[in-house]
Amino acid sequence: MNVPYHSARLEGKVVRAFYRGGLFAIVRQTLRIARELPFDVFAYSGENTLPEQVASIRSFLANAGRPKQFTVVSDGSYSDSSIALLERIDDCVRVETKPPELPSGLSKKTEAYLKAHPTGKQLALLLSLPMGAPTLYTDSDVLFFPQACELANIAGTKAVSAFYLADYQFSGDERLISNPAERQNPANTGFVFLFETLDWSPGLARLQTLDGPPSFFTNQTVTHFCMHANGARPFDSKKFVLQVDDEFIYRDIHARASIAMRHYVNPVRHKFWTPFARRLPK
Repeated sequence: MNVPYHSARLEGKVVRAFYRGGLFAIVRQTLRIARELPFDVFAYSGENTLPEQVASIRSFLANAGRPKQFTVVSDGSYSDSSIALLERIDDCVRVETKPPELPSGLSKKTEAYLKAHPTGKQLALLLSLPMGAPTLYTDSDVLFFPQACELANIAGTKAVSAFYLADYQFSGDERLISNPAERQNPANTGFVFLFETLDWSPGLARLQTLDGPPSFFTNQTVTHFCMHANGARPFDSKKFVLQVDDEFIYRDIHARASIAMRHYVNPVRHKFWTPFARRLPK
C-alpha cells in the first residue's frame, strides 16, 4: 500500500468535510484584500463543488485582490441558501442563475450542446467572454497563491488576444483531431484570461464534425482550437500550474509562495484539501 498517497486522500476527504460543515462561519471571516483589480472574474460551478468554489474565491481575494466583479455562473443546481452564502463572501461576488446568451447562427446540434451538456454550458460561458473589458475565467478547483498579484499587471496586456493555462498533456476529444500535430501545446479550459472577443468559428466548425454524443473533454478541445486560431499564448507554466506528477506522494510539490495558482484537476483533486501537505517555500 502507498501510505503517503492514501494518507493525502484521507486528509483531503476529512478537511473538505470539516470545511463544508463550517462554510457559514468561514464566509463571515474578514479577508485582508491588498488591492483593487481592473478586470472581471467569472467562474462556472454548482452545488456539488460549493466548498471548492468558496475556497477558490477566498484564495483569489486574499492573493490576487478584489476584481470589479466576481461572477459565479450556476450550472442550475445551486440552492437559494448556497447562492446567499457565496454572495456573502465579499461585496464583489454575485451568482448568475441565467445562462449566457448564445451567438446567433449556431446549428441546432451546437445549440443543444451549449444549452444542455454540463461542459457545453461552461463553453457557452466562455463564448460570451470578455464582456467589454479584460475578463478572467477560472474553474472552482483552482487555488491562488501569493504571485497571483501578477494578474493585475497581466490585465494590461495589449499584444495578445488571450492567455490560457498550459495542460500537462493533451486531454481532449480525440474524435475532433484530424492531425497528430493538433495535439501540440494543449490548452486547458480551467483558467483563461481574455482581452478581446475571439473568433470561435474554427473550434465550432470542428464541433460540427463530431460523430456521436459530446464527451467530458469536447469543450476543452473546441477551446484548444480557438486559443491557437486566435494567437493566444500560454501562461508561464512555472507560476500558473497544472501538473499531476505528485499524485502518488503525500506532499504538494508545486504549492509555494512563488506561484500564482494551481489547478487541482481530478487526479490531484484531493490535494486541494491537504493543507498539511502544502508548504510554501520561496
